[in-house]
Amino acid sequence: MSSAYRIFHGKFGRVALLSMDGMLVPHAHSECHVLLKVSGEDTFFSVRNRRQPLTDKTAVLVNAWEPHFYDHQKGAKDTLILALYIEPKWLATLNRNLALSGRPDFFSQPCIELTTDIRHKAELLITEVFTFDTVPRDKLEELLFDFMVGITERYSEMCHLSRIGVSKNDFYDARILKAREIILRNSLSEIDMHAIAQQCGLSRARFFSLFKQNTGMTPQMMANIGKMQTAFQWLSDNRACTLGNLSENLGFSEQGNFTRFFRRHIGASPSQYQRAIDSYATY
Repeated sequence: MSSAYRIFHGKFGRVALLSMDGMLVPHAHSECHVLLKVSGEDTFFSVRNRRQPLTDKTAVLVNAWEPHFYDHQKGAKDTLILALYIEPKWLATLNRNLALSGRPDFFSQPCIELTTDIRHKAELLITEVFTFDTVPRDKLEELLFDFMVGITERYSEMCHLSRIGVSKNDFYDARILKAREIILRNSLSEIDMHAIAQQCGLSRARFFSLFKQNTGMTPQMMANIGKMQTAFQWLSDNRACTLGNLSENLGFSEQGNFTRFFRRHIGASPSQYQRAIDSYATY
C-alpha cells in the first residue's frame, strides 16, 4: 500500500517523501512539480500523454496545471519518491523571473537526465528529508531553492519567457481563465457547469471543448484541484479537527468517499498523510 513517510508544508509549497505501489488518477497541481527517485524500482509517470521514466539518472518535471498521473506497473515493487510541489510565489520572492514557474509551459521537457551537479543537489535535499530529525526551515528552503535554480536554469523556458515579456495569464483563453477562477473559488460546493459556461459567454458544449483544449483537463479535474488544495491546508493547520468535518466541508457524503478520493490523488490516506506532516505554518 502506498504511504507518506514525511511531508513538509511551508511557503515553498510541499515536499513529500512517498512510498508508491499503485497508480494515481489523472490530476494536476497549481505548483510546479518535480519528482525524484530515492530508492526502489525504476518507475513511470505519465505526462503529456507519454510514459516518462523515473530512475536514478532521471527526474520527471510537471508544469503547474499540467495533467499527469503515476503510471505504476502491475507487479512492480515499491518506489520511494521525493515529490516537490513548489509554489511559484515563493520562488518569485527569491528571483522575480521564477514567477513564470506558475505557467503551464514553463518546463520545456517532462523528463530530464540528471547532471552530476543537479544529482548532487538532489542528494543533499534527499539526505536532509530522510534524516527524520527536525529540519530547520531556513536550511530546507536553501536546499530547495538551490536545487530548483539548478533545474530551472537548465531545463525551463524562463529566459525565453522573461525576454518576450509574457505574463502568467498569457497561456489560456481569457474565458477559460475566468472559468478556472470560478471553479476553484466554488470547488467545495456542487458546481453548475452550465451556469459557469453562461458566465463565460459560452454554450455548455463549447465550454467543455475549449476548457479541455486550453488546459488539457476537464472542469471537474480543475474542481478536484481546489478540493485537494483545501484538504492539504486543513490537514496542515487544523489537526484538532476531525476528518469527518473535513470530509463534510469538502462536499463528501461519507468520510470513506473522501478517503478514497484523497488516496487516489496523492497515494496516502488523509490520516496517514496528516501524521507525516511537518508544518512551517504558511497558509
